[in-house]
Amino acid sequence: MANLKAIRDRIQSVKNTKKITEAMRLVAAAKVRRAQEQVNNTRPFADRLAQVLYGLQSRLKFEDVDLPLLRQRSIKTVGILVVSGDRGLCGGYNGNVIRRADQRSKELLAEGVNVKMIVVGRKANQYFSRRGYDIAAAYDGLEQIPSASEASQIADELLSLFLSETVDRVELVYTKFVSLISSRPVVQTLLPLDPQGLEASDDEIFRLTTRGGQFQVERERVDLPTAPLPRDTIFEQDPVQILNALLPLYLNNQLLRALQESAASELAARMTAMSNATDNAKTLIGTLTLTYNKARQAAITQEILEVCGGAEALRS
Repeated sequence: MANLKAIRDRIQSVKNTKKITEAMRLVAAAKVRRAQEQVNNTRPFADRLAQVLYGLQSRLKFEDVDLPLLRQRSIKTVGILVVSGDRGLCGGYNGNVIRRADQRSKELLAEGVNVKMIVVGRKANQYFSRRGYDIAAAYDGLEQIPSASEASQIADELLSLFLSETVDRVELVYTKFVSLISSRPVVQTLLPLDPQGLEASDDEIFRLTTRGGQFQVERERVDLPTAPLPRDTIFEQDPVQILNALLPLYLNNQLLRALQESAASELAARMTAMSNATDNAKTLIGTLTLTYNKARQAAITQEILEVCGGAEALRS
């Protein structure tokens, strides 16, 4: 009976764990929807900014414009901005982006380039701090769904490092959201801004939907408005000054989009991890229930044999 009680207690423990993992999966799904809403809310400003920049690009030759954010310098020090999470229980999300940033830093060091780390998320901060990396700035405890103010704070730090020539280039390592079961860490150059990168290109937004009781992500291709400015447009200010004012906004927008992609990737990874944990708990409950039934049947059979053996002894 002691063995049966231990199996019953374990079954109950696994059931409790299953309730927790299922609740965490649903919470992550709700936050993915919030991230989706935020992406949709920030799109009008991003689209309008891209349209204005494209119009300015059609009137100016960016290669001939001498602006600090477009200025190319000889590369002596590179700042690597790593975007990770504050918590675990999200599969390989943190491990993948940290490994990619570590690999990129080693590549730069092998080329004789100094590296400074700017880390977002407690996991990346812990990893690179323990290994003696030069950390110029660290941010953790951010909102689960990134806000524009947080992106602006990080962008200000990057601009300060770049304009003071503490770093000659800033690279961003973040996780690009692909689907609920797929994401990949990518490296992107943030500073100096590449004139070719300001050209409009096809973009995508994601939508979390349900079909057949299951969550799924639909990606929608979006064409940005790229009509050039009319030739008779009159600028009250020098177009170069307008461009100089808009480039920091463009940087903020790029960083905010990367933070949103990373947040969506983390939440999707947590959804998948908790879904797998829930399925494993169901399987384990079934296995333990079968073991319990077998043990209970064996105990009943043993009791019947003991009763029969006692009755036979009395008759003899």
